Amino acid sequence: MPLRHPYRHHRHSETRRRESPRPRRGKTLFDGNDPVLRERVLEIHRRLSATYGAPFPYFSDKDPLSELVSALLSHRTRNEDSRQAYENLRARFADWQALIHAPMEAVQAAIAPCTWPEQKAPRLQQVLAEVARRRDGVLSMDFLAELSPTEARLWLESIPGIGPKTSAAVLLFSRLRIPALPVDSHHHRVAQRLGLIPLELNVGPSHAMLQAQLPEHWNAQSLYDHHEAMMIHGQRCCSWRDPACQRCPLLDLCPHGQQRTGQV
Repeated sequence: MPLRHPYRHHRHSETRRRESPRPRRGKTLFDGNDPVLRERVLEIHRRLSATYGAPFPYFSDKDPLSELVSALLSHRTRNEDSRQAYENLRARFADWQALIHAPMEAVQAAIAPCTWPEQKAPRLQQVLAEVARRRDGVLSMDFLAELSPTEARLWLESIPGIGPKTSAAVLLFSRLRIPALPVDSHHHRVAQRLGLIPLELNVGPSHAMLQAQLPEHWNAQSLYDHHEAMMIHGQRCCSWRDPACQRCPLLDLCPHGQQRTGQV
């Protein structure tokens, strides 16, 4: 079965405007400095990497500015629709500078395959214009390669309209390959059920907590593999409605699964 990437997939599971069934409460460990938690997370990573065949090849080699456009288009949109919208923009406008100065109606028409094009069109123009303003008219984010991952994320997330998921996508998925952990809806659900994050913690703030649980020395490929493995596990086994707990390679580590299967 071909692998599906979070930002060509997860963006897209979010089109369901309903909450996942709540994971059942069990033992939780949230402190990223806790050696027990760190070892548990590494064991989860080892098992899922072996199960799903890490290392995973990257799906994108866009420059960071183009990855930003792609990520903004992808919000709550199916893969094929956001891809079509991105291709429409590339065909319609000579470059991203031209998009900034285009009539908003023209941008909206180009990205019509997306959900909420009437919201995304002005947001795209505003975000790109802000990037150009902060870079003295230079519409490029290649300079992010010179920053630390923390500095790069802070710079991106200081721009209105860019949150932790988008900033992580730009840094990790673009050709920059800067270590930053994205968290999609599948990844988030699996982490909740495993007791790695509080049940009440939303996707946005979960980014910092989940990355803090991973080794600081991990490079971009390691973080990419971890996210891909968690995401694929959420797709193939730990599904939203009816998780296949009996065949889960993490059952002995999962409070939610053990409660569902009557093991606790």
